[in-house]
Amino acid sequence: MPSKPDSDHSNPPSNSRSPGPLSIVLSVLSAFFGVQSEKNRERDFQHGRPIHYILVGLIMTLLFILGVLIAVKLALRSAGV
Repeated sequence: MPSKPDSDHSNPPSNSRSPGPLSIVLSVLSAFFGVQSEKNRERDFQHGRPIHYILVGLIMTLLFILGVLIAVKLALRSAGV
């Protein structure tokens, strides 16, 4: 009796391709806030390339730090310091 191939038919075909740029950004954003769904996390780990998530995470971290610095400078300027 031949064995069945190792394919999982429970996943729809749209999940078999790698995530697009918007999907990667949304996944990193939701991971920043700690609200990533299990389904998306599995998709990211199965079909995504780690370097994409690392680069987007680093860019978003730098943008966050720049945003905080700008907000602090504006607050200090408006306070007259």
